[in-house]
Amino acid sequence: MLTSLQNPLVKQIRKLHSTKERHKQELFLLEGTHLLEEAGAVGYPLVTVCCTPDWQAAHASLWERLCSRCERAEIVSEEVLGAIATTIQPDGVVATARRSESFNQVPFDGIVLALETIQDPGNLGTIIRTAAAAGASGLWLSGDSVDLDNPKVLRASAGQWFRLNMAVSEDLLTTVQQSQQAGMQVIATLPTAKLTYWEIDWRKPSLILLGNEGAGLSADLAKMADKQVNIPLSPGVESLNVAIAAALMLYEARRQITSCLPNQR
Repeated sequence: MLTSLQNPLVKQIRKLHSTKERHKQELFLLEGTHLLEEAGAVGYPLVTVCCTPDWQAAHASLWERLCSRCERAEIVSEEVLGAIATTIQPDGVVATARRSESFNQVPFDGIVLALETIQDPGNLGTIIRTAAAAGASGLWLSGDSVDLDNPKVLRASAGQWFRLNMAVSEDLLTTVQQSQQAGMQVIATLPTAKLTYWEIDWRKPSLILLGNEGAGLSADLAKMADKQVNIPLSPGVESLNVAIAAALMLYEARRQITSCLPNQR
């Protein structure tokens, strides 16, 4: 059992709390039983798995499955587990995985999100969770956003991170052009738009553009949209949280697609 905070593996994993180190090591952290259950359910490859003796005893079957899919498995003390976890009260298990394994191809079909300069990991994780639940085809994220594999993003996704096609776009303008060339309609969310989001025919393959929490969508991206929509707000309310805005449009799209409504606009 690893008990020393000076152990080389412990030091290496602790460094992954830093964005810079995650990029340098090309590794990211998976924390908590639920996240590891989801990783195991989809056969996601792991590098290292560390757990406490109590956790191993309580999750013997899961531990066995995780060990079969990782390169190294270690039992660690409570103190060590607390040091390598980013959460204040970890539940007993932490793993690492390679960043290069973390993203899939996003199809130019169905309902896809394109997120520009999203900074809050909780927002991004919630959007990922909602997109997976609503049956979205995938998600594009601009390169200047919070990392897709930020530990808080993974936790906020409630395990759905593993079930959604996602990719980082270093040039969202080009990604939008590619989407249009593939036959997708591009929908921008703007407070000044004349159409409301339910007046769109979401049965068509669609790319939804959503902008930064504070600044919103950039002008360059907004003008590329085929259609612009707003989300009606009561007087005095300036805007909605970006994750809530995404949820409203994703579920309107799901409603139309599943109920085969006639073309609304």
